[in-house]
Amino acid sequence: MTSVVVTGASGRLGRAVTARLAAEGYEVRALSRTRRADAGGVRWAVADLATGRGVAEAVAGADAIVHLASAPYRGRYTRRVELDGTGALLAGARATGTGQLIYLSIVGADRVPWGYYRTKLAAERLVRDGGVPWTTLRVTQFHEFAAEILAGMARLGAVVADPGIPAQPVDVRDVAGHLASLIRRGPSGEVEEYGGPEVLTMAEAARLWLDSRRSRRPLLRMRVPGRLGRAFRAGHLTTSARPAGEITWQDYLAGQDEGSPR
Repeated sequence: MTSVVVTGASGRLGRAVTARLAAEGYEVRALSRTRRADAGGVRWAVADLATGRGVAEAVAGADAIVHLASAPYRGRYTRRVELDGTGALLAGARATGTGQLIYLSIVGADRVPWGYYRTKLAAERLVRDGGVPWTTLRVTQFHEFAAEILAGMARLGAVVADPGIPAQPVDVRDVAGHLASLIRRGPSGEVEEYGGPEVLTMAEAARLWLDSRRSRRPLLRMRVPGRLGRAFRAGHLTTSARPAGEITWQDYLAGQDEGSPR
């Protein structure tokens, strides 16, 4: 039975990936900083990417590693998880002869002038030069991430969107299925991309979210200023790569509850 280690397994994508792999018959070993009970065909191992504690032991004997763990916008801790943790995983994988490592990155990491994206790009280089057969998968923004941003703005009284920014939200269930297919295929030694099934403007996505919630919050159209806004409007958060996901933004919204502000 193929053994797969999953980092970031307690996150929204991690939960979808571990469930998908277990359902497909993989031996799934999920990493967490704290001890968790095994369940649903998933075995939990204690390891801390920020310090390296337990990482080598956790990856020993694995056929593949799916590296999903991230710690965005948390200062030095971000770099410890993204860079030191990736380095520790690679060292453990080299020592045990792991056959492949799949690293999850972000579409636009090489084109958007944002500090966290630069950190992801540095981690991509570690994976490329790490001596372990690899694939880096850059994905577009998750549905949940977009919904959380919109809900946060709505709580402040209005939703603000730049109508010139194209968005391509993707569902974690689609990403989980694609990651499973990459494991079956084997490492490519390439940076690949994967996005949602459709491109909307930020304003269109916001309007659909407001309508799905029957929200009375106003939608304010404003341009994001500076280099960041220009990069977003240039479409750097989207991809034409195929295959793509199948679950649309409206599909996602239709499955959500009515708990957002109105």
